[in-house]
Amino acid sequence: MKRGFVFLFVFLITFTASAQLFQDIGRVFTPDSLSNDSIDDRVYEDSLAIARLYRELDSVRLSEANLRMEFEQLELKYYKGDSLKMIQKKHRIDSLRTITKGAPVVVEEDTLYYIYGKQDGMSAKQRSEMEAEIIVKLSKHVRFKADSLVITDADNVANLMYGKEVIVTITDQDALWADCSRKELAEKYRKAIIEKVTQMRREHGWWQLGKRIIFFILVLGGQLLLFRLTNWLFRKVKVRIEHFADHRLKPFSVQNFEVLNVAQQTKCLIFFASILRYGFMAVQLVLTVPLLFSIFPQTKKLATKILSYIWDPIKDILLGVVHYIPNLFTIVIIWIAVRYLVKLVRYLANEIQSERLKIGGFYADWAIPSFHIARFMLYAFMIAMIYPYLPGSKSGVFQGISVFIGLIFSLGSSTVIGNIIAGLVITYMRSFKIGDRIKLNDTMGNVIEKTPLVIRIRTPKNEVVTLPNSFMMSTQTVNFSRSAREFGLIIHSEVTIGYDAAWRQVHELLINAALNTPGVLEDPRPFVLETSLSDYYPVYQVNAYIRDADRMNQIYSDLHQNIQDVFNAAGVEILSPHYRANRDGNETTIPKNEMRDKYPQYDEAMKKRMEDEKERDAEIEKQEQLYEEHPELLFGKANLKDFMGEGEETSHKMPPATPAEPLTTAAKPAEDATGGPSKPVTPSADKPQETSESTPPPPTTTPPPTTP
Repeated sequence: MKRGFVFLFVFLITFTASAQLFQDIGRVFTPDSLSNDSIDDRVYEDSLAIARLYRELDSVRLSEANLRMEFEQLELKYYKGDSLKMIQKKHRIDSLRTITKGAPVVVEEDTLYYIYGKQDGMSAKQRSEMEAEIIVKLSKHVRFKADSLVITDADNVANLMYGKEVIVTITDQDALWADCSRKELAEKYRKAIIEKVTQMRREHGWWQLGKRIIFFILVLGGQLLLFRLTNWLFRKVKVRIEHFADHRLKPFSVQNFEVLNVAQQTKCLIFFASILRYGFMAVQLVLTVPLLFSIFPQTKKLATKILSYIWDPIKDILLGVVHYIPNLFTIVIIWIAVRYLVKLVRYLANEIQSERLKIGGFYADWAIPSFHIARFMLYAFMIAMIYPYLPGSKSGVFQGISVFIGLIFSLGSSTVIGNIIAGLVITYMRSFKIGDRIKLNDTMGNVIEKTPLVIRIRTPKNEVVTLPNSFMMSTQTVNFSRSAREFGLIIHSEVTIGYDAAWRQVHELLINAALNTPGVLEDPRPFVLETSLSDYYPVYQVNAYIRDADRMNQIYSDLHQNIQDVFNAAGVEILSPHYRANRDGNETTIPKNEMRDKYPQYDEAMKKRMEDEKERDAEIEKQEQLYEEHPELLFGKANLKDFMGEGEETSHKMPPATPAEPLTTAAKPAEDATGGPSKPVTPSADKPQETSESTPPPPTTTPPPTTP
């Protein structure tokens, strides 16, 4: 551009000077209208003018020479600056060539050349896409001739022309990027375009299309034959499996447990054969489908894409496994180290539990729970160390899922954490251990399992009760087995005997019953406590020591049976009488032995009472026998007199009550509130004289009782 301006400036100056010179010469040779007389004057003047013009012409020539010299100097300076700029630009392009990726001109997945520079406001990528489209259109010409693709060179650009259409435009900047001249680069582009267009016209011809169709049919038919062959082989394998199952297979057992019988093994083998068949068919499809699509140029990209969908994940997985091997070695080393640490802790715990290793203040039953805690801490530490080496641990999705799981665990595990903490506290409280007989509120049984969350108890009725550890912390725990092992567990039972039994005799009987009970210790000796003196009876509590708390219920049952046997053998009734008596000389509740010593006629009264009771029992038995022999008496269809004699009509009735003979040293009658003697109270029909579940009706010789 600068060179053009210089040429234009010199041309204008030269043209102006020449125009002035020609005007002056024209004025000299113009015909004069004056007379011939003045010719000499005019000649003289013209000669002067001519001389002046020559002088001016010489000055113009001198100025033109000066201008030419200045122009040559400017042109030399411009060429020097332009060459320096070109050299600098070339060095800059050379430095950018290694890091700058050009825009490829791709035609049917074939890269012809690269474009780096801009042109007419278009980027390199836009230029490459436009030129690729033009080349594709050029290949579709019906009569393409390679000689028609020519190179035209202008001042600053070189064009590849096909007829009147511009195919590619090459600039000086493109030549600098290619490290060659514009003409060389244009010739290189021309050869590449001609080769590609010729190849495309050859590939898209009718002959090639026919061959591709035939090849497509052959591949498709071959795939169908492979499918048929695969299915035929599977049927053969299935028959062989069934034959093998009938003659060779046997049930598969582990420690007398039949894991798989013959039919199940046959089904498993057929299932694996089916998996192999479908896997082999899938591999065939993976290979055949891309091959079918790659036959035609129009679907070749699709074939490559389908193959990449299958191969890229497999390749990424394989590369990931290869790249992950160093991290895998690190994880394995950490795991081995933690594993042997856990084994060391387990060994120490077993030694402490077996009491071969003793640590002051550390009990043997703490060993296994402490081992579980230490193992949990070691594994948690191992996970924290391994986490950075896990695949995908640095991804945001992996971290987000970890945070989400942690949030859910923290929100929903408050009860779980509370039970775990309570389990640890219970463990180190040593309130019980597995196998102990304990009682929690109304639940009593043996501890069969202790977990970080719950405790399971088997009751004497073989009921398994599951209790949370947090419940254990909020309730009272009674341990029977621990007391039985260390001190001897005291079992106790209460018996109420009337005041008519001597307390020393009752004590002796209860102690004998306890000593005769299996499981009761002789040393320490059983003992009896009188816990209260009620209005109607004293309460005796027998206490005995046992060692086996698991048999506590059975020992209680045996003790109760022995108490009944001992008291029955001694003739002492076990009853809790409720009295309504008036103190007017009736029989007292003082023990009989003491009555015999104090009142000699007491034995006669007791004998008479026993005889009356026997007579009454005989009459009742006879009457019951009549009712059994004659059922119509029960329905009122017959009269009892018809089956009994005259002397028997009144014999079945209750004998009349006869008052007991007063004792010679009977106590004085009781006085009422007014100070006078109390009057006898007639017993009501619905009030018995003595009430007890096991007490027989009172004898007829007993006087009517009074309300207390």
